Amino acid sequence: MAWAASSRFAGSPVPANPARVLVVANQKGGVGKTTTAINLGTALAAIGEPALVIDIDPQGNASTGLGIGRSERKHTIYDVLVGQSPLSDAIMPTKIPRLSLVPSTVDLSGAELELIELPRRNFRLKDAIADYSVHGAFPFSYILIDCPPSLTLLTINAMVAADAVIVPLQCEFFALEGLSQLLKTIDLVRGNLNAALEIQGIILTMFDKRNRLSEQVAADVRANMGDMVYNTVIPRNVRISEAPSHGLPALVYDLRCPGSQAYIQLAGELVQRERARLTAA
Repeated sequence: MAWAASSRFAGSPVPANPARVLVVANQKGGVGKTTTAINLGTALAAIGEPALVIDIDPQGNASTGLGIGRSERKHTIYDVLVGQSPLSDAIMPTKIPRLSLVPSTVDLSGAELELIELPRRNFRLKDAIADYSVHGAFPFSYILIDCPPSLTLLTINAMVAADAVIVPLQCEFFALEGLSQLLKTIDLVRGNLNAALEIQGIILTMFDKRNRLSEQVAADVRANMGDMVYNTVIPRNVRISEAPSHGLPALVYDLRCPGSQAYIQLAGELVQRERARLTAA
């Protein structure tokens, strides 16, 4: 019998220490979503915040970038979403202490059609996370969900499960145009499926200080989005691009490179924002 991913019907208790669920999303491809999910998760783990990366992109790049080969992915996010496995079976350790992964494979590309026929199709991931705990407690401080670059049932599941959205934004000419499309999507999800969804922050990625356009885009985004934009910017950096081919986050591949140092700084800024949010609440 397939495992049913729904805490409403399973009667399981609410985890004592639920993680903060952050979806890394942008409907535009090539902006650094997967790179951000991998390296931000690594940086959070490095500063003592246990993290889980959920790879919900059929390409499985986050899984590959964290050194998990396809033959090692016994249970995946596909199994969780279609009800074949609980989340606990799909979580696996990575080479980085305090960082775990729920991997993805190309099987996920067919999940869209299967999800249409399943009950609570938009809430499958949310229910799976709600049902998961270890000895009555949640072992992660943060869950980062890496999304595909499109608005699909997979992205909707991620946004419904999330507390907030982290938006990587490439410093290029059409950045604000892509951002406006994403904001409309977030408003739609907030209005129909997850009223509590908010924007945690916007990350300026692939910033080239030698390029006047990068400076202009950064200034325009800050002028339009204000405090939503992180102070930390992620520079365009060769070492960040090389790291995934070695199955390593940039922070492990080259800790001293500017990109790695930026992600460590970003993790600290994220945690500060989260503490400020709790204090204000």
